[in-house]
Amino acid sequence: MTFRSGLKTKEIKTKDFDAVGFMRQIRDKISNDIADLSNEQIVAYFKNNRP
Repeated sequence: MTFRSGLKTKEIKTKDFDAVGFMRQIRDKISNDIADLSNEQIVAYFKNNRP
């Protein structure tokens, strides 16, 4: 195996948006919102809160 010298290294970019963190925040908010609701109320919640 041969290696060439002078190859460029990849630049590490920082994320502007943390998709996993955002998903966890939304999931936790929904879980808190529907924690004490009945099944019918949960269905109504999701019907009324669609994007």
